[in-house]
Amino acid sequence: MQLGLVGLGRMGANMVRRLQKGGHTCAVFDLNPGNVKKLTAEGAEGADSLEDLVKRLAKPRAVWVMVPSGKATEGTVQTLAAAMEEGDTIIDGGNSFYKDDIRRAAEFKKKGVNYADAGTSGGVWGVERGYCLMVGAEEQVFKQLEPIFKTLAPGRGDIPRTPGREKLGGTAEEGYLRTGPPGSGHFVKMVHNGIEYGVMQAYGEGFDILVHKNDKELPENEQFELNAADIAELWRRGSVIGSWLLDLTSMALTENPDLSNFSGFVEDSGEGRWTINAAIEEAVPVEVLASALFTRFRSRKEHTFAERVLSAMRFKFGGHVERPTGE
Repeated sequence: MQLGLVGLGRMGANMVRRLQKGGHTCAVFDLNPGNVKKLTAEGAEGADSLEDLVKRLAKPRAVWVMVPSGKATEGTVQTLAAAMEEGDTIIDGGNSFYKDDIRRAAEFKKKGVNYADAGTSGGVWGVERGYCLMVGAEEQVFKQLEPIFKTLAPGRGDIPRTPGREKLGGTAEEGYLRTGPPGSGHFVKMVHNGIEYGVMQAYGEGFDILVHKNDKELPENEQFELNAADIAELWRRGSVIGSWLLDLTSMALTENPDLSNFSGFVEDSGEGRWTINAAIEEAVPVEVLASALFTRFRSRKEHTFAERVLSAMRFKFGGHVERPTGE
């Protein structure tokens, strides 16, 4: 197939490479001309504007958008929709809020332009491993675009089949899935990322306990010098908590056991917040996911006001004096 792709950052550029390796042709656009130049040198067709990109595609056109969520995505898809014709399709592969997808799909449908949202997981490794795709689209739109999804997805690989799965059919085993109508793909990806926050937090806290087992305030016979890098590698092999996130943790600890090249400042990309909001709307308790999100907020401040309040109360009721900074 022929596909237009907008946004040639770390994921977008690698998606073009994987598609071209799989036999598809790509026309590309990015606000940074240098990014376009890199991909044209690798066989893609470059465009100098969104409108130019649309003109370079054969009908029915399909354009995949990989730009930051929010205003950047909104402006991009609105410009594309204005330049497109009936039967053309826009795929938002970023991390948009699913309610925005529902709105856009209904809006563009009036013009005859199809809209699909593709929650995309795989990061910078996707060019080789493939991308897990959670697609919200009408059935006929999904079928039309399926060759693209199949090429981007990892396929079955060497993962053992789930017992009984051979009776069910479908595409989930291939690493891509139509989750439902527009909006559902990004909803599933939103929850995926909320879970990711919780799993990452659990690993982080567990390793924190391990590396502080040599704390001098513990009884001497209970102090252990534990090798976190070795333990991470050990747990990768046969443990019930093995995962790709643990693989990456092991890699990082092997490269630098004390992780001194990281400050501990942890951003959140929005999906964690949206997951908590969805849980509130559905009255679903999500203590772990909420705690993981709030911990990310905490990581960005040396001390919070709440902690200063706690310190003040401790001083007032018990005369507990704060340790000087750094102790």
